[in-house]
Amino acid sequence: MGMSVIISPATPDDAEQILKLQYLGYQQEAELYSDWSLAPLTQTLESLRAELAEQEFLVARLGDEVVGTVRGRVDPDGVGRIGRLVVHPRMQRHGLGGRLLEAVEERLAERQPVYGFELSTGHRSLGNLRLYARLGYRQTSVREVSGRLSLVTLAKTVAAPLAASA
Repeated sequence: MGMSVIISPATPDDAEQILKLQYLGYQQEAELYSDWSLAPLTQTLESLRAELAEQEFLVARLGDEVVGTVRGRVDPDGVGRIGRLVVHPRMQRHGLGGRLLEAVEERLAERQPVYGFELSTGHRSLGNLRLYARLGYRQTSVREVSGRLSLVTLAKTVAAPLAASA
């Protein structure tokens, strides 16, 4: 009998697994851009633990193993800033990234009114760009970070502010 992947809020005990998954997941990005100094690959455990306390983190679990993660926060203007969506390579292409992205959007909207969402990815990350477009995100800008990397910012607006019911 197979196990189901469960998406839930991360706990401080998940920090090490999140960091290891992040490191594993961003290897493909590092290869794409020939840059192993990407922030997700150099983040420390202490830094990740600090982010856990400041942002909403979700994890996807298969049994006890963290196989996916995403984080986000809502800025003062009501924009949900989403970052570091990572799915274990063996779990990719099964819809888990989309489930995590939709779950973090819902989670952020439970906390306060959200007028839209924003995220970024590298210009060569075609799988990411396709996923985000499929989920309603549209490119708003491209910023050159280095000769090898440009960050594409994508946004999704919502017709009416999303917020938890009273």
